[in-house]
Amino acid sequence: MEDYYKTLGVDRNASDDEIKKAFRKLAHKYHPDKKGGDEKKFKEINQAYQVLSDKTKRQQYDQFGQNFEQAGAGQGAGGFSGFSGFQGFGENQEGFEGFSAQGSSGWEDIFSDVFGGGARTEARQKTGQDIQADVEISFEEMVNGARRELKLYKSVTCSACGGSGGEPGSKEETCAKCKGTGQIKKTIKSFFGTFVQSSVCPTCRGKGKTFSQKCRKCGGDGRVKEYQNIEVEIPAGIQDGQTISLRGQGEAGELGAPAGDLYITVRVKSHNKLERENDNIISSEEITFSQAALGDKIEVETIGEKLKMKIPSGTQSGEVFRIRGKGIPHLGGRGKGDYLVKIIVKTPRRLSREQKRLMKELGKMDG
Repeated sequence: MEDYYKTLGVDRNASDDEIKKAFRKLAHKYHPDKKGGDEKKFKEINQAYQVLSDKTKRQQYDQFGQNFEQAGAGQGAGGFSGFSGFQGFGENQEGFEGFSAQGSSGWEDIFSDVFGGGARTEARQKTGQDIQADVEISFEEMVNGARRELKLYKSVTCSACGGSGGEPGSKEETCAKCKGTGQIKKTIKSFFGTFVQSSVCPTCRGKGKTFSQKCRKCGGDGRVKEYQNIEVEIPAGIQDGQTISLRGQGEAGELGAPAGDLYITVRVKSHNKLERENDNIISSEEITFSQAALGDKIEVETIGEKLKMKIPSGTQSGEVFRIRGKGIPHLGGRGKGDYLVKIIVKTPRRLSREQKRLMKELGKMDG
């Protein structure tokens, strides 16, 4: 007997939601009525789901493995009957209530996905579309945070009808096409027999109500296209390419349904001197040979301030010094990263006679 967990492609410790999600994905893929479907694979997936979605059956399957049916029957559990076929898909004007196997809620979702019926489709159709936009900020704004105002041309809720789609003062009445149910039912013949498919009523768009007169401003859609200014707060420490989401700031939904979301991708311009590494700022500073040999104090400039840094005597080119807490704010947390300064010892290209003499004297001392 095939491993049911492997059949669904889930771990043995998978949650009920993970099992249901895997089942829906596979059943949608292998449904015999779909192009590229596989009847045998579809039945295997169903059998695995019927066991693993039932707590008692799953527990006994985990305990007895391949012999779970016989073990269950021996313990008076009545075995695991009910997998001989897909009974219950006869003509049923109420949809899928005739499907008798346990875990049928998963089947209702699957058939809604496969055939496009039911309230789930209605919700997907009515909710407003998401919007994606890009915003560019400077390196300094990335460190300190910034604000941007976006001007977007998008669907907004109609101000005349408030999203209802009806002309103000017009009478609201029961939809004549769907008789107030919001759905149109259609009999479908499939591999399993005849069943009923439900789809959203095109006249009332699933609301079950219509108006005697459509709104003159939006034409009955409940939304219009307009320019809208949206202020965006960009937090300090945001990464280049990171996305900010603003719930409900996308396209308005039809007939007062929820709006979509606005997703803003932030682009950080490069700095001519400074670089970012995690939450640290990195820069390179040149010093003279004498400063490296004798030591000194130099001034380094980071975002918004100038800092004094001590150069110890004997500093080597390429050494990195750390100034703690002067880097980039930790996004969503407290504190900042560090400021890292890489020292470059500058070798003079031309020397005066006196400088050459001194260098030779120094060389003799080194020897």
